[in-house]
Amino acid sequence: MVKPSRCREMTQCVVAKKRVSISLACDQFTVSRTCYRYVGKCNAENKVIAKSLIRLTDNQRRWRFGLCYLYLRTVKRFPCTHKRVYRIFRELKLNLRIKPPRRLVREKPEPLAVPTEINQTWSMNFMHDQLENGRNFRLFNVIDDFNRETFGIKVNF
Repeated sequence: MVKPSRCREMTQCVVAKKRVSISLACDQFTVSRTCYRYVGKCNAENKVIAKSLIRLTDNQRRWRFGLCYLYLRTVKRFPCTHKRVYRIFRELKLNLRIKPPRRLVREKPEPLAVPTEINQTWSMNFMHDQLENGRNFRLFNVIDDFNRETFGIKVNF
């Protein structure tokens, strides 16, 4: 699939180098004659819009297309459509900016209390496993933290 602009360039090249008529070349590349003769008029305005978009996105890093377009229309009074501004916005690849992940600031945890004698602190824990036939069971453990002695294990489905 060839873009229409590329087809137009190829048609112009064939007409210039091979000295083929415009109508024949346009028919070969399926380009209309009006498209062949079209000359863009708003390149200077596009450059002004591009510069202002770059300046906006540098100053206001969180602004995406919508805010930039509204700013250009209301504050700068550019008489341009949203399609044109969005095309320039994409050509500048401003729509591909990815926000870096925010890192959570975590407080340093307090050091764990180390028990000094038996029965000072106990810990509870649930564990689970599966039998060979696929049935699940759970275990409830109670452990003394000082000497790692188990007070009880309760098993149930």
